Amino acid sequence: MHFRRFLLGVYSIVTLAHCQFGRLCDEGFQSCYYDIIWFSVEFRVYMRGDNMSAALDGIKILDLSRLAPGPYCTMILGDLGAEVIRVDPGGGKAAEAIFPMPPELEEKIRAYDAESRNKKSIVLNLKVDGARDIVYRLVEKVDVFVEGFRAGVTKRLGVDYETLKEKNPRLVYCSVTGYGQTGPYRELVGHDINYLSIGGALDIIRDKNEWPVPPSNLVADYASGGMQAAIGILAALMARERTGKGQHVDIAMTDGVISLCHTAASQHFQGGLIPGLEGMDMATITSGRIPHYGIYETKDGKMISIGALEPRFYQNLCHALGRDDLAMMEWSIDRWPDVSAAFAEAFRTKTRDEWFDLLRQTDTCASPVYSLEEVFVDPHVVDRQMVVEVDHPKVGKVKQIGVSIKLSETPGEIRRLAPAPGEHTEEILQELGYSSEQITKLRESGAFG
Repeated sequence: MHFRRFLLGVYSIVTLAHCQFGRLCDEGFQSCYYDIIWFSVEFRVYMRGDNMSAALDGIKILDLSRLAPGPYCTMILGDLGAEVIRVDPGGGKAAEAIFPMPPELEEKIRAYDAESRNKKSIVLNLKVDGARDIVYRLVEKVDVFVEGFRAGVTKRLGVDYETLKEKNPRLVYCSVTGYGQTGPYRELVGHDINYLSIGGALDIIRDKNEWPVPPSNLVADYASGGMQAAIGILAALMARERTGKGQHVDIAMTDGVISLCHTAASQHFQGGLIPGLEGMDMATITSGRIPHYGIYETKDGKMISIGALEPRFYQNLCHALGRDDLAMMEWSIDRWPDVSAAFAEAFRTKTRDEWFDLLRQTDTCASPVYSLEEVFVDPHVVDRQMVVEVDHPKVGKVKQIGVSIKLSETPGEIRRLAPAPGEHTEEILQELGYSSEQITKLRESGAFG
């Protein structure tokens, strides 16, 4: 099998060489340089065949992002095998620590930092010419560039898409911002709560008193920013397979929030309410404001969540609670206060775990509301390897969340824990061809250090 693969590879090289020699004579070396480089990467991957260790093995990423969404995006891609070089700030306001702390504590925190795992770190001050030159050299060798600056900042720093694509036409350049690269809000500052507000999510996520409830920074930063960025990058890499060209991936967290609200938006466009349920829409139904889709306190003061929307699940729930008399009241809105009171009374008769053990046997949508401490000892979570232990050279064994995307043939893994800022600066510069004397001069110039 491997010999046949080798012969096919050699045949492909000979064919490519013949074609590229013709282009070389007609158009010059630069015209076919990137094709030759890319083919060499593809050939190495092809020769590995079934032995490829990870799905994104061979993909290189330069990550200039700082907070939440960008690092989470590159964490996902790094877990799946991409080589990620994180550019940490060197000098200026960007390098200031929000919470200064002793070195020992910094190292311990890094050991548990999931967002920074599977990454190398180089420190660069992009306001220094020498540092920008390093970025340019790196860009010639990477597949993906990720940044999270406000629109216009990368242009001032000399690392915008138009500049970098001239140095590497195959580059996939991803910008992750609150409002995107276009539009009247493009230069506004903001955080997760602001994007949730403009995207309409806070109008959907309300408590029983109709007050908006921000769901931490899970929706805008991570789901609408980091995950959407990872999807966009992977799509652009697939497109590059056909076109041979990179492109700019413009991720706005506000856009992502609106996309996540597509069900509520669709109902709004068609009139807003569910036929037959006065004053009800899916946002109301799925936000814990109806008796059979909500959270109840149990005998031990803990909580259990119920999601019995379908008739059979609702009827199973009523039967398990000993309240078959409520089985026909699922959508009797005027009786919902009575149903809620009856459910609340019933759930206070057993502990949370007793209810979960009972309800999981009755085909009812119910789950315990866990603390984080409880999450990572749950047998299902452990079985799914969503908590793993990794050795750290100084801290010892540390726990990390596992890789959520389960691939049967090319599984992701944690190959390295978070680096110290600049831990790999000299290593990376040497790989780029910088001499010891040049590295010393760069350090003295303030390019890094």
